[in-house]
Amino acid sequence: MKIPRKTRRYCPYCKKHTEQKITQAKTGHQRGALKRGSLERVRKRGLGRGKGNLGRWGSKPAITKWKRKSKSTKKTSLIYTCKECGKSAIQKKGKRAGRVVFEEKKKKIK
Repeated sequence: MKIPRKTRRYCPYCKKHTEQKITQAKTGHQRGALKRGSLERVRKRGLGRGKGNLGRWGSKPAITKWKRKSKSTKKTSLIYTCKECGKSAIQKKGKRAGRVVFEEKKKKIK
């Protein structure tokens, strides 16, 4: 999906149409190796050792690895940054796209 780097759209902070820069949101925070919620800890808990109800860490259903991933694309999450006030707003609805390519607007030569 091709998207321009700049666009004119409504800024909810300035309350008028302004020139805005478009960027794609980065992926979330990565899990630390030494933290309480580390992957190593999850693996150890997932073995289902110990007494009592282990909750979501307990025994796994029979078909966990058998089921396939259903969606092949992710929805876009674009951030619009106003050039006048410098504040950002995230798009309301994302469209599904295999990949997002930002392109510069080409100037028309007369």
